[in-house]
Amino acid sequence: MMIPRHLARAPWLHLPFYSSSRLRQYRNFSASPPPPNSSNDANTKLPPPPPNFDEPDLDLSYTNLPRNFGTNQHMHVDDALKDRLRSLLWQFRAPVRYAFAYGSGVFSQGNKSGNGSIAGGKKPMIDLMFGVTYTQHWHSLNLAQHKDHYSFMGQIGSAVIGHVQDDFGAGVYFNPYVDIGGTLVKYGVVNLATLVHDLQTWDTLYLAGRLQKPVKILRDDPQVRLANQHNLLSAIRTALLLLPEKFTEHDLYTTIAGISYTGDPRMKLFSENPHKVNNIVRNQLPHFRRLYSPLLEQLPNVNFLSQGVTWNDPAEHIMLEQDMHPQRRANIIRRLPKSFREKVYFQYQRKFAIPALEFEKMVGRSADEERTLRREGGEFERRIAGDLDNIGKVVGGVIKTTIRWPSTVQSLKGVVTAGPLRSWRYMKEKMEKWSAARKSVGMGRK
Repeated sequence: MMIPRHLARAPWLHLPFYSSSRLRQYRNFSASPPPPNSSNDANTKLPPPPPNFDEPDLDLSYTNLPRNFGTNQHMHVDDALKDRLRSLLWQFRAPVRYAFAYGSGVFSQGNKSGNGSIAGGKKPMIDLMFGVTYTQHWHSLNLAQHKDHYSFMGQIGSAVIGHVQDDFGAGVYFNPYVDIGGTLVKYGVVNLATLVHDLQTWDTLYLAGRLQKPVKILRDDPQVRLANQHNLLSAIRTALLLLPEKFTEHDLYTTIAGISYTGDPRMKLFSENPHKVNNIVRNQLPHFRRLYSPLLEQLPNVNFLSQGVTWNDPAEHIMLEQDMHPQRRANIIRRLPKSFREKVYFQYQRKFAIPALEFEKMVGRSADEERTLRREGGEFERRIAGDLDNIGKVVGGVIKTTIRWPSTVQSLKGVVTAGPLRSWRYMKEKMEKWSAARKSVGMGRK
């Protein structure tokens, strides 16, 4: 469920978790990498990257959070690209509280030629996402500076733009094919409350799914960092419900990366590379390891079976095992994001034919109980965990239904926000990528 527009713009909803003095404690630093783990025990986790692997650009230091909390979310890109991305952000005078860059223009997806171009010799478009505090106010300021970035919607005004952004689809407004200093950019704008809400609850999985893959954070925010850390843990837990007892590291990352594409209508409309998930994982493996290895170490129900694991080992050769004990699996289910978990519960209420009142007693908890009680699986969750033959299908179905509608509306909204010409150009390029991918596979088989 999307946040109502009047709430998304209410100042009290945007109060941070920290005092204003702490919000000013941003600072740059050079972090030292953790010491390598030399143990060859069978349960040894994947060791940290070598010392020359990039560390985060910044660390937000708060007494409420550990000093290095969430630094796994910061990915390395070369200095030239990093400066280029930050210079793009500086072109916007409207205040941006959280920003990240993503997509094939930032991280390789295996579709580039030697000169850094995609098939056809074109430079890939840079994808940016801006988290803002007040939707209408931000667009009002941006229209004053960059009215040419908008389609005909710019003539209607910021009030309508804000309404279209907040009240339809996944709560994102995109301006594609924007030329900024010779760089082609597509940037999306999302209300920070909508972003945090999706990371915490998986209400649409549109934004949460995007941040489950490597992104380059250009401007950080403590609320988002905390919410995204929970989002990443939830992605691992969901993947474990979809995977068998033993699986490879590659299986884990492709399952996680595939969550946000499950149910996305673009995957069935010849507008996305059918091998996109595999390409993302294969070409961004160090980033996936940086993002998820520290979190895997926190989970007691996952172990690396491969001994002497190193940072450079192929993911297909590294085996993991999860604990299939019903209580462990029940705990995973109980700790899924609230909105997503309730959809799973509903499917099993129907499957087990549980009366509504009895079902409410089994799973109903107040908001205070959700915050204070330990999230451990009970009788209902253990029954779900015991359904080994079907739980993967049920969870996969819930992912599809969660993503399908907001993604469909978001795609249709793009025709309005981008305008028909730029929308057709975007769709045409996507279809060309899809066709090129199919041809490359066909040639590889000959």
